[in-house]
Amino acid sequence: MALPTLMSSSLQTEIRDMLMDCGLFDPLLPEDFHVAAGYFNISSIARDEVIFLEGDAGTFMCILHSGQVAVQKTNHEGQRLTIATLRSGRAFGEMAVLDGERRSASCVAASDCVLLNLGKDSLEKMLNEAPRVAAKIIRAIAIALSKRLRMADGQLLSQQI
Repeated sequence: MALPTLMSSSLQTEIRDMLMDCGLFDPLLPEDFHVAAGYFNISSIARDEVIFLEGDAGTFMCILHSGQVAVQKTNHEGQRLTIATLRSGRAFGEMAVLDGERRSASCVAASDCVLLNLGKDSLEKMLNEAPRVAAKIIRAIAIALSKRLRMADGQLLSQQI
């Protein structure tokens, strides 16, 4: 299995360690993390910087390594309201990467952040080059989305009672 050669081994090791820390991909084996690291990038985002806007095309997803991210929705008056604050280990932006739809919310750095990014193109490349690892990553993302949907369902139900 060939890994992308554009990345230095120290950067790949740093990304691997960050992936192992996030908790999202616990089912992966140590060698899976090493393979997956070749498809992710790291970015540093300053406080108040827009990561993406509601309605944008979904070309990448993020995993928050450090910092906080505000998830915002636009109300009927055109104001962005914060509906959630994400902390370390949370993935976001994955819905648009998986389903090809536009972003359902905006994400803005609530503090200085370090993010792991997985582009839609990189995910496709991983599916072709390392399908077993890509399947584990997609399954972990699907499980995280399912948990979030179940929580939202519970919140809706509690509001109706």
